[in-house]
Amino acid sequence: MKHTFNILLASMAAFCALPSFAEDAVKAAAPATLLEAITMGKPMTSFRLRYENVDQSGFNTLTGKQLDEANALTLRSLIGWQTKPFKNFSIAAQLINVTQLTDDFYDGTNSLFGSSVATPANMKKYPLVADPDYTGVNQLFIEWTGLPDTKVKIGRQSVKLDNVRFIGNVEFRQIMQVFDGIAIENKSIENVDFYAAHFEGLRRISSQYLNDGNVDIAHATWRYSPNAGLTGYGYFQNMPLNGFNAYSNDAHTTHGGTGFDDNSSQTFGLRADGGYKLNEDWKLLYTTEYAKQDRYRGGDSRIDAYYWHLGAGAGLGNWSLRLDREMLSSNNSLYGFQTPLATGHLFQGLGDFFLLTPKQGIEDTFLTLNGKVHDVQLSAEYHWLDSDENFKTGTNTTHFTGSHYGNEFDLTAAYNYDKNWSGKLEYFSFKEHDCYAGACTNANSNRKRDTDKLLATVMYVF
Repeated sequence: MKHTFNILLASMAAFCALPSFAEDAVKAAAPATLLEAITMGKPMTSFRLRYENVDQSGFNTLTGKQLDEANALTLRSLIGWQTKPFKNFSIAAQLINVTQLTDDFYDGTNSLFGSSVATPANMKKYPLVADPDYTGVNQLFIEWTGLPDTKVKIGRQSVKLDNVRFIGNVEFRQIMQVFDGIAIENKSIENVDFYAAHFEGLRRISSQYLNDGNVDIAHATWRYSPNAGLTGYGYFQNMPLNGFNAYSNDAHTTHGGTGFDDNSSQTFGLRADGGYKLNEDWKLLYTTEYAKQDRYRGGDSRIDAYYWHLGAGAGLGNWSLRLDREMLSSNNSLYGFQTPLATGHLFQGLGDFFLLTPKQGIEDTFLTLNGKVHDVQLSAEYHWLDSDENFKTGTNTTHFTGSHYGNEFDLTAAYNYDKNWSGKLEYFSFKEHDCYAGACTNANSNRKRDTDKLLATVMYVF
């Protein structure tokens, strides 16, 4: 690990000279040769050091011992370069390395520090921090701009659509989610953006690679004002696994899946989101969205659910306050509306307790306050998390029903020191209310346990 860390530091020093060179070169004329296209390109390089502390109540089902507090220190290094377009073609290549600098946490994998040795049982007593060791290709694509207002991108790429509720790159975690295939963007109609893609595989945040099936995307946005838009979309996931074993098949994690052999689904939706300026000081904020999800190409017949989101608020200068309600419905407690390709971290609280929607669904009511003080961006959220259908709760022998998963309170503070350096402090606190899934004992791995998380992040971007 020390050897890897030294290589990363040396690479960082070497790349420090590139930004100023690239900034000067980009001012010159368009490249006349391939070599000029390379030297006039732009870096895709960053280094992110993160400390994450997780304090989780309860007991471990594998060892019977009380869960220890997790302390994870990890470094993510992205090293890459994208050439300037030459004869309408641009090439981008980016490597990723995630190095664990401590081992006082469970990363959800079946190997330790990238080796083939099975994770010792004493590692699994720690709470989960899903940042395994990994080295690989993060992005590698060719971009073609031969048609006006059009980009065609072929290869491994990062994708973020709208508020990343359905399609995102999960950049919060150290290993990002990336997609393999072809994507087309077109802006030839004024104020209208079209996006279509066909992906044959994806790498998830666990480093797991899924290529059994494919994902197709159709997406269009009409920007009817500078600060608002209307979006229609269709997401077609012909992928039986569909990412529902998010971290591992290990019984330690509760992120297992729906229990279906084939999770292929199609989702159609419409979203309106933006702001309306009332006067020089005040603006109205709003979001409304609806989507329907059904089985697709052999998907389980129980896949039948809907989604809606209504929210409104007000902004004054650098501050805003809004109230939102989001529903991921349940199909009679057989299936909950799923968003397996989303940046799930940003929804149902920032603590990542509902990356997989329970079969009873989720109804999330949340209050959000955003603002800025002395160039420090501040955010606070409070979530009331309920189910769409009641779930069983109680002891092994006596069952009652409940509908309130719990509450979560989230705080973040971010500061950009300059165009290169930034830092962030985050605190997430989830408190369980009704005990989920029947057997409400300390050994029940399905419970949404009281958990506090503290994160400190420093990032350098070229």
